[in-house]
Amino acid sequence: MIVPALSHDALLADIRNAGCDLGELHLWWLGQSGFLVKSQGRYLLFDPYLSDSLTKKYATTDKPHVRMTELAVDPARLDFIDVVTSSHNHTDHLDGETLIPLVAANPNMTIVVPAANREFAAERLRIPVEWLTEIDDGASISSLDFTIHAVPAAHETIERDEQGRCRFLGYVAQIGEWTIYHSGDTLLYDRMQDRLRKWRIDVAILPINGRVPERRVAGNLWGREAAQLAKDIRARCVIPCHYDMFEFNTASPDDFVDECSRLEQAHRVLQCGERFTFASTA
Repeated sequence: MIVPALSHDALLADIRNAGCDLGELHLWWLGQSGFLVKSQGRYLLFDPYLSDSLTKKYATTDKPHVRMTELAVDPARLDFIDVVTSSHNHTDHLDGETLIPLVAANPNMTIVVPAANREFAAERLRIPVEWLTEIDDGASISSLDFTIHAVPAAHETIERDEQGRCRFLGYVAQIGEWTIYHSGDTLLYDRMQDRLRKWRIDVAILPINGRVPERRVAGNLWGREAAQLAKDIRARCVIPCHYDMFEFNTASPDDFVDECSRLEQAHRVLQCGERFTFASTA
């Protein structure tokens, strides 16, 4: 099993000791699509999956979710989170065994979910629906020092509910001078690049596990597609995710790295539990 670069006590120490200078942005990959962002002493947690719920759920089925990477941290120990997101209802992006202890540790935390999924999320998390902050395509919300904008995600299509609200979203988060795009699970879709070029994106976080019908799960970008998308939206840096978690649904980052190099697209491949610090050049 893959051992995180930092985990548990060591990871928490690194998070707490990372600087709070206005000109710094810190990101930690916590596995799958989960990323912790720290800037100006505030914390945003994108789509955390910090449990073995899917491994247990599918253990006796014909689609076992065999874990590849050790757990980075117990979510109950993340008692400093200001904002957490869920981009859609799939359990690796809306995990009760992660979010219920996280809510208990952070009772004042803002929980951002697609408006189309609000009732489902409240039921899964066993909390009042009013505790959830809803957002839809084209809308923005602000919480503390973060502003979050929603854009569609195609997993594998742009799916809407009966009220026309997107069930799958990506998030563009801004804090101070920094802008981060977390795509959620997505394929490319029409005018996606145009939508995203309206922001000056410092870091794009994109899935690279691709799509294989035999997996019997919705697909994502392949590594080369993620690299090209980052180049097309003029991202200053791109980080891959959504691999090395489950044996049946993963991919090597090698094609992503090769294409980024060919395109001269700045990129960073992280180990689970590793920190990336982006420093302002101003």
